[in-house]
Amino acid sequence: MSLSSKQIEGIAHLARLELDAAEIPRYVDSLSSILGLVSELERVNTDGIAPMAHPLEGQVQRLRADAVSSPNLRQLLQANAPQVDAGLYVVPKVIE
Repeated sequence: MSLSSKQIEGIAHLARLELDAAEIPRYVDSLSSILGLVSELERVNTDGIAPMAHPLEGQVQRLRADAVSSPNLRQLLQANAPQVDAGLYVVPKVIE
């Protein structure tokens, strides 16, 4: 699948990215090749192949013990905040 410059500009607008005119051809090539790879993967026959539930099947991951390693410093840290309400930081509204 090949994307057009207009589609790249639309994607950049949705992502709130500012692209120079010189950058657009590079993004056309890069994103088109990514979509081409996805299209190629969609054509692979996966009939009879069981989904992989875990990449380390039959192996055991060594995990550290889930233990508290530091004290709760929330009150101490929130003492430095300009405004706190019910244990939460209060910040100005930035999205209308």
